[in-house]
Amino acid sequence: MTHDDPAHRPTEDELAALAVELVGMAAEDNRTAHRANSDDFADQLVWRRLTARHGDRLGEIMDRYGWPTAELVGAEAARSAWLLAQHADRQLEVQRRALRLMEGAVAEGAAGARELAFLRDRTLVNEGRRQVYGTQIAGVRDGAPVPWPCEEPERMDERRAEVGVPPFAEYVAQFA
Repeated sequence: MTHDDPAHRPTEDELAALAVELVGMAAEDNRTAHRANSDDFADQLVWRRLTARHGDRLGEIMDRYGWPTAELVGAEAARSAWLLAQHADRQLEVQRRALRLMEGAVAEGAAGARELAFLRDRTLVNEGRRQVYGTQIAGVRDGAPVPWPCEEPERMDERRAEVGVPPFAEYVAQFA
């Protein structure tokens, strides 16, 4: 059942409710994101439960609608869906599926290459592989953010430019 099936085409009200739900989940994610790396294990558990619940729901949404594009749910809700996929770190199948669906949406001009680059890197890192664009930061060493290992690091800024991501030095300056 996808939005392409005329028998199950969503109503405008259904899509409006979905948009509100996605934006609400992303807002809740943003409010609690500080707990992800908290020294308090109870805080970390709150974050893990939240992202798992959101990952489960995103899976259901993808079952019903495919990738929630801006055309389907509006720009803010589409970006919210992307954020939820980014943070589904412990649900690799949800992340991989979101990546595949988003790749199709980008190919059709219905989603952004920049967000896809971040999701691709996040998924690769979670699979234990080298990232492509250097968007995922492993930690800070000597006051400077260090990316997870990257394929052909000498070409990283060139690849970043192709998808509208600022050069690595400019990107990490915002964390300083």
